[in-house]
Amino acid sequence: MKPHHWPWTFLVFSTIGTALLLVGIAALAGMLKGVHPLFGDDMAGWALIVSAVAALLTGAFPLVLRRLAEREAA
Repeated sequence: MKPHHWPWTFLVFSTIGTALLLVGIAALAGMLKGVHPLFGDDMAGWALIVSAVAALLTGAFPLVLRRLAEREAA
């Protein structure tokens, strides 16, 4: 059995998505109001969470393609 390697794009976009999700939750909780004026609005937190979901889905796409290619080669 061949070892499975994670695509680097999956790793990068998952890291970005996780960071965006954590910052978005912190913005919604009001912990970032003093950092920047844009974080004073609740919509900033929601925008970061939506961006996190988009980044995680973008990272999942190459992972699914890799898994399908491995299944087809087996």
